[in-house]
Amino acid sequence: MKQPAALDVTRAVAEEHGVCVRPLAKERIDLDTGRVDIVPVPCGSTVASVCPTCAEKNRRLRMAQCREGWHLSEEPDFTPNAPSDDQRALTAYRADLVKAYRQAVEEDDEIGAEEVREEVAGVDTELRQLGIRGSLPALEIRSRAVRKRSTRRRQDAPNLPRRPVQKRTVGRVFGGKYQPSTFLTLTLDSYGKVRSDGTPVDPTRYDYRRAARDAVHFAALLDRFVQNLRRCVGWDVQYFSTVEPQRRLAPHWHAAVRGSISRAELRAVAEATYHQVWWPSHDEIKYSGDNRPVWDSRAKGFVDPVTRKPLPTWEEALDQVERPAHVARFGVQVHSKGILGGTEEAGRHIGYLTKYLTKSIGECFDARTSRQEDHAERLCAELAVTPCSPQCPVWLLYGVQPKGARLSMEPGRCKGKAHKRSTLGVAGRRVLVSRKWSGKSLADHKHDRVKFVRQLLADVGIKQEERPTRVVWNNVQPGDPNVPPRPHLLLRAVAERRRWKAEYTAALLASAGAQESSATDQAA
Repeated sequence: MKQPAALDVTRAVAEEHGVCVRPLAKERIDLDTGRVDIVPVPCGSTVASVCPTCAEKNRRLRMAQCREGWHLSEEPDFTPNAPSDDQRALTAYRADLVKAYRQAVEEDDEIGAEEVREEVAGVDTELRQLGIRGSLPALEIRSRAVRKRSTRRRQDAPNLPRRPVQKRTVGRVFGGKYQPSTFLTLTLDSYGKVRSDGTPVDPTRYDYRRAARDAVHFAALLDRFVQNLRRCVGWDVQYFSTVEPQRRLAPHWHAAVRGSISRAELRAVAEATYHQVWWPSHDEIKYSGDNRPVWDSRAKGFVDPVTRKPLPTWEEALDQVERPAHVARFGVQVHSKGILGGTEEAGRHIGYLTKYLTKSIGECFDARTSRQEDHAERLCAELAVTPCSPQCPVWLLYGVQPKGARLSMEPGRCKGKAHKRSTLGVAGRRVLVSRKWSGKSLADHKHDRVKFVRQLLADVGIKQEERPTRVVWNNVQPGDPNVPPRPHLLLRAVAERRRWKAEYTAALLASAGAQESSATDQAA
């Protein structure tokens, strides 16, 4: 029984050679020849417990993205390409379809309207494939309820100086040659005294409710901080950042900020930043246990299980809101440091910034004592009854129908990320990057690495396998007899990886030999 299983050995070999251990089988159809192949595609997981090789590749790609945009000395180019003829033609055709759809709606032609909707969906898919980004105009214009909220700053928050934001993203140059950037860390407010292991000194007085709500709205608070920072310093600040949990399980923010910003300005902005949540009050749970709202097909909504009275809809509940249900703020701890590009310190901070990207937020916390386990359980219990969005079914526990309520909703049970133990309430993305960071998307950075390797192989005369240029990818159906078992997919991927690695090593040696020969000739 101590002998290793064959599948475990295969997975170990795949990990050793940097191959995805849980590849997905995809059907590739060559439109030129009609050949159909079943190809293993990496799963792309960012968590090492799921796939260590894909997670490590993602981490290294993020490191390259952070390094490329942190210390830029020139503005990245964001000039969009001119629309192609195909894009113009399809957009004009879509305009005709929108007109036809509105005409069908006016004539109450449901069949014609449905046909136009399907055609528009196909055109939108084609436009995306042709490289159009941004949102396309919807067929129907949805009316939004306008509610007036006070935009006056809170009296308990200090004011911020506001300057015109210049159209630049690079920082200032000091002494004619130094152009430092900033490494910044922000934390949330205190919820009670904690020990060195992160557990509360007095759990009965620790504010778990505010801790859970701050975690849910942490991403919105960060957005507000960046807006205030740009208005305060007067230029378009760019950042590469990650969200990590502290020992007390509250999220905090590590950011590589381009350009130099004084500690005084950063502290002032953090102190003056807040995020108001204009949601219905959710301080008191009205339904629990077996006494939970039920769906009424006649009312087309949820009703009280006893009185059968319909619960207020989301819009009706918002009409009764007179003050914010929650206000999120940062804590007093603001750490910042100036970093020069190209130094060992810059590389060390990039490694620190991406250190835990192969783990989920929950895996970054390792409960070693009963106190830590109890602390995590109490926080997760509070997150379970904290609404994460207007569409969250948890709202039914507070007597409010969520936005877009439907029969399939189960009161108090939400599948959102904020309620999972692996996220500790952080519902947004783990890595937050500003749009003008490097002038490239993550896919562009990945393409650059592939292009570099292919060019290196071509320079030394290594012929690469010709791949079909016009292909269509399809998902395989469960039980498809043409799909090989996973061990076969793994072994095939390992063989391909070994061949690529041998070619790349040979190309590096040939390139190094050519450079050495050139240097010898120049010296002679």
